[in-house]
This record gives sequence, C-alpha cells and structure tokens, in this order.
Amino acid sequence: MTQDQPAQDQPIEEQPRPSGPDLTKGVAFTELAGGKLVGHVGDEDVLVVCSGGEIFAIDALCSHYHGPLVDGLVEGGGIRCPWHHACFDLRTGEATHAPAFSPLSCWQTEQRDGRIFVTAKRDAAPARQAPADAPERIVIVGGGAAGFAAAEMLHRHGFAGSITMLSAETDAPVDRPNLSKDYLAGSAPEDWMPLQPDDFYAEAGIDLRLGTEVVTLDKIARQVVTAAGETFRYDRLLLATGAEPVRLTIPGAELPHVHTLRSFADCRAIIGQAEGARRVVVIGASFIGLEVAASLRARDIEVHVVAPDKRPMERVLGSEMGDFVRALHEEHGVVFHLEDTVVAIEANKVRLGSGAVLDADLVVAGIGVRPRLALAEQAGLALEKGVVVDAFLETSAPGIYAAGDIARWPDPHSGAAIRVEHWVVATRQGQVAALNMLGRKQKFETVPFFWSQHYDVPINYVGHAEGWDEIAVTGDVMARDCVLKYKRDGRVLAVASIYRDLDSLREEVAMERARA
Repeated sequence: MTQDQPAQDQPIEEQPRPSGPDLTKGVAFTELAGGKLVGHVGDEDVLVVCSGGEIFAIDALCSHYHGPLVDGLVEGGGIRCPWHHACFDLRTGEATHAPAFSPLSCWQTEQRDGRIFVTAKRDAAPARQAPADAPERIVIVGGGAAGFAAAEMLHRHGFAGSITMLSAETDAPVDRPNLSKDYLAGSAPEDWMPLQPDDFYAEAGIDLRLGTEVVTLDKIARQVVTAAGETFRYDRLLLATGAEPVRLTIPGAELPHVHTLRSFADCRAIIGQAEGARRVVVIGASFIGLEVAASLRARDIEVHVVAPDKRPMERVLGSEMGDFVRALHEEHGVVFHLEDTVVAIEANKVRLGSGAVLDADLVVAGIGVRPRLALAEQAGLALEKGVVVDAFLETSAPGIYAAGDIARWPDPHSGAAIRVEHWVVATRQGQVAALNMLGRKQKFETVPFFWSQHYDVPINYVGHAEGWDEIAVTGDVMARDCVLKYKRDGRVLAVASIYRDLDSLREEVAMERARA
C-alpha cells in the first residue's frame, strides 16, 4: 500500500465505496480489535474507537491525504494518522496537528445489550472566540506553510481583528510537498494543490496579497513596507519568509532549461519542459532531487543524477539507507554519477568534473535551500544560523514571531537550538505562533517530522539528528520493512522507518514524553 495519496480535496466520487459493517445496526464490543473498527453509516466510512472507557465515532480517513485512521495510534484523547502524523481530537474531530487542517465529522453513539450503535452525525463544534485582549492587527509575512497555518489557526480561534498575509508568491498557498511528488509525476491534477479554495481567504477575513515583497520592517513604528511602497501597521507580526533554493554558479546556470523547484510556478515550468524532454539531469542527491528524479521517471524520461556524495542521503539517513535509496532508484532506471559534479551547462548537455559529458534537454538543481533572513537582518533581530526565537517562537523583538524554515528554536528533545526545513514543522510552528499572538503562551515542543516518497516507497522520519554514534536497525532495509534509530550516547535522537507506520507513531510519542 502506497502512502503517497492525492491531496486533501480529492473529489468524493473517486473515493472507494464504504466497507465494513453497517454501524447503524450495531456491532459487538468484541469486534473492536485493538479498540478500533471501520464500518459505515450510509455512504460514509466511520471509525469506531474505544479510548479511556469511552466510545467515539469519527470519519475513518484523514482529511490530509486520506490515510486510514484505523491503522493509526490512539493517544491522549486523539488519533494520529499513520501516514503523515496528523492528529485529530476524538471528541470534536478538530485537526489538532498539521499537516491536516480540515476537521473530521463525529457521530453520536449508543451502547445497549453489549453492542455499539452509531446514529446521527453530530453538529460541528461551536466557533471559538478569541480572547478579549487579542490584538487588533496581525500581519503575516510569507505565503508558505507557516504563514498559511498561522492565518488558518487565527481564523479557527475566532480572531476578529485584521489578518494581512503578504506573500511574494504568485499563487495562493499550495501543498508544497506534492510539487516534487504526485503533481510533478502527473498523477495529481492542479486543482488538488491549493490548501484552500480561493474564496476561503475572503470568507475567513484573511487579506491575502500575492506578489507582494516586504522590503522593510520597522520594529519601533511596528510596520512593514513593501517593494511597491505600501505600509502595513501591525500589533503582532509573524515572519514566515521561508527558504529559497541555492542557485548554481557554474557557466550556463542561467540557461532557460535549467530549473530549481520551490514554488508552484517552478513546478509548472519544469512540467512544461519535461513534456518534450528525452533526458533530464538532476543535480543533487537530496530528498528533493531524488523525488524529482522519481517523478520524472514516472513521465518516462531518462534521468541521470549527479552529486558529490558517496551515497544518496547518507548525511541524514546513514549508509545502509543510502544504499537502499540508490538501489531503489536504479531499479526504476535512474543512472547515478556520484562523487562527481556538474562544472558547466550547455544548450543540450552538461559537463562533469570527471570529464564526462551528458546529454540534457532539462536540468533540475536540487542542491539545498537557504533561509530568507534579509528582512530579519534589516530589522536588527537576533540571528544565529536563522532567526533566534524562544520556546514560544517570539523573536528578540517583542510582538514579532518567526516560524518555519527561518526559525531557530530551543528544542526540548535534543537539548539544542535547531532549525529544520520540514513542511510539517513549518505548519505546526505557524499554528503555535498564531496561538501565542493571541496570548495563549503555548510552547513549541513538537517533535520534528517529515516524509519522503520514492516511487511506491515512503520514508518517515521523526526527531532530529545532526550526528550519531550508532544506528540500530530493526527489520530489513532492503526488504522495505524497517525501523532505524539514530542514537548518540545510547539516546534516540531520530527514527526513520519504511512501512512501519505504527512504530513511527509510537516513537514520536516516546520522544514527546522524553526531554533532554
């Protein structure tokens, strides 16, 4: 079973038909194997969960990529999706942890004669009210994961003031992980990509300004100024400027068939040129580079990967997983040129440092990203390999918060200040920053998580390990059934897994409970 499913607004007619017992007719308690059972009410799949002596009934599929929650983990009054670790409140259906944003429906349950009956769908939870002392004006700089998640959370919590979202992007917030996965591969249509329909922003009271670059931040006057000269005052400000791809500096880097992948526009440009391409050269054996390689192979394009590394992804995943990733891509026809570099690009070829010359109709560079720190630096905010924030994601300037790829926060799990470039982390930080801008005083203590997809093989990763002295492997990496624990001095810092979803969730919970 592949984890890489269509995005959250998949048309209902393409969903599988309901299965399992008719829950309106009742099921015996003994049928809840492991405390969970999938059935249906009419045409809708419903999951029955026994937790803490209570019975709950909730939508059976995650609202993110429709992961089967029956395979997830029930923990602390919530249920976690096995695929990408979204979490939902069993009592209300609220999506409490991204990457899911949309809530799940809940149903009423009855118990009689040793059986559980699921009856009518419950009304949605009443709308929240923001605190009486909430600020009047909140400005969000950035239209990516963190910025969107913050704006959505402010709306969800009943913020009645003005929300202005200034985005340099030309498109409204999209499901960025899918840019290098299904959408690039051609298996996800464009209308699956937006995180919300266009009319969501106006209806939610979010003033989304696209194509708007902020060039000045005045923390004394509490205002930002755009490149067009517009001024926006704020009571609270979120910096979510994200990261930008590292650009090639070699001869030919500016040729029109050379691309990086970060935005929706980038992806469209790559797809446009891929339609007539015979061979593509991907520069870099990173997660993005290899996801691009897999997606372009799905379009039946010859793919060559050039990278200075001895193994793909070895720096993050170690040698054994690196060897597996290489073998997996080679099974699908990718040709690697490792321990080599591209030194020049020409109209239809690239030249390598080894002297080799490769034909190339299309070149995609995936050699990393760097945080966009210019605005924070101009404003005089404290910087150290990112924007320094406290446990509440507030910067050195009161009232200014930072989230996503630019934020360097005190991680209670590793005991160090860290900055990571994971989409899920960015969304969760945006959510916490929003709550704190409303005065909630909630610490960001979430364990980092990301997933990567290569053909039909998902790799899940929880935690953060910049180095380790041991990798403990359970299962068989080459058999695509494994858990790898990255340890230092006997302590687990991070866990990678393939098709061990429940183990991945359990390790996430264990890390949440532990502190450095």
